[in-house]
Amino acid sequence: MPSTDDLLPLLNQTADAIAKALVELTDWGLAGTRPGQYRSDLAADDVAVDILTNAGLGVLSEESGVHHGDRALFAVIDPVDGSTNASRRIPWYATSICVLDDDGPLAALVRNQAVGTNYEAVRGRGATRDGQPIHPSASTSLRASVLGLSGFPRRYLGWSQFRALGAAALDLCCVADGTFDAYLDCSRGAHGAWDYLGGLLVCLEAGAYVGETSGRDLIVRGHEDRRGPVAGATPELLEEVIAAFQASRAEA
Repeated sequence: MPSTDDLLPLLNQTADAIAKALVELTDWGLAGTRPGQYRSDLAADDVAVDILTNAGLGVLSEESGVHHGDRALFAVIDPVDGSTNASRRIPWYATSICVLDDDGPLAALVRNQAVGTNYEAVRGRGATRDGQPIHPSASTSLRASVLGLSGFPRRYLGWSQFRALGAAALDLCCVADGTFDAYLDCSRGAHGAWDYLGGLLVCLEAGAYVGETSGRDLIVRGHEDRRGPVAGATPELLEEVIAAFQASRAEA
């Protein structure tokens, strides 16, 4: 089993192998296996699961489920987060990996596979983008904030501006580095743990705040578990975003 110091090199090795598999891919279309699954998802998953399990980790992958779920270190991975973007050559898709231990998220890597931007975090050691420390903005007001969205709320929530880019892992990292002030999943919990755990640890280690739209625990290990992640640069902003979203749902 790898040590904590070994984890980021292992996660980078995995992301490198996925990048190679994607470069060699000739068909980026739907795989015909299950709804929304692309050939890029399958190609990336094949190499990622092999590397991580051979290194002694258990794995929860969006594409192939749980492998060796009893192992002490457990990697939650979305091999290609934003695969629809990838299929259409929109340069906003990522490999997201978060390693859990008994205490929760331990190490994470989120790599934009289109351009190579690398976000990394280890519990208690801060977060980086391409090796440089990152921190969120200081925004405390939704009205003054740029909000990243997944989906769209039933009504305007009071933001200054919004963006909907289509890859939750990268969107969360944008809160960590101050590109966005906040992020909101506007669905009723459409995201699996693989979508957000990597970005969650990057946010927390950068100093941002993370919650869930219904107050549920985000640290889950089941393939069927779904949650609604929310992130904010400050606790005040996080609270305001969640309150505005909950109010919009109550009016529906």
